[in-house]
Amino acid sequence: MTDLQVIINPSGISYAGSYHQQRELFDQAIEAKHRGEVPRQYLIFNEHKPVITLGLNAKEESLLYPEEQIRRAGIDLVRTNRGGDATYHGPGQWTVYPILDLEQLHLGVRRYVAALEEVACTVLRRYGLAGELMDDAPGVWLHTDSYPRKVCALGVRASRFVTMHGIAFNVNTHEDAYHWINPCGFSDRGVTSLARELGHEVPMEEAKAALLDAFHEVFSFE
Repeated sequence: MTDLQVIINPSGISYAGSYHQQRELFDQAIEAKHRGEVPRQYLIFNEHKPVITLGLNAKEESLLYPEEQIRRAGIDLVRTNRGGDATYHGPGQWTVYPILDLEQLHLGVRRYVAALEEVACTVLRRYGLAGELMDDAPGVWLHTDSYPRKVCALGVRASRFVTMHGIAFNVNTHEDAYHWINPCGFSDRGVTSLARELGHEVPMEEAKAALLDAFHEVFSFE
């Protein structure tokens, strides 16, 4: 197993800036594989400035307000090449972008997605919460027996078994931040956060450490 390099970006980094960073590391990994070399593995942690991202499967009705009105509210709007529909990133949320070579990890894409979901479930268990999965929606949910609320969104892309994009875990994210969209394209489901479920804010550094520990546990990183 190659070393895992963890990159912690400054709070408030733009989605565009982080995407450029992701793309550089992703392209470097692809080029290394073309040369027959073993690419490095990365985890990139971001607490983004407010942004709505639209994945490859985004539906027009997922945006509940005109694009110009969203931008005037200080929220960036970006179309991305990840899977999935519409989601929000912003303060109080950790987005984690793994740049991983799945061949080194002996994983196919489906098992990789399941592993990302298990990372989120592992963190939730440490806070006494039980994450749940839904057959028709990726990511990790709570309260699926009543009114399902998503706590961790997921969208990935892979080429030559190298990954980019990843998960967005709501730590202290306020649900009002999502009122611009139907999160992940669903109008009959909501969002939640660790803070909402626990009844108090969670230090972002503490949540970051829990996520990093969970990645090491689930993926058996050294």
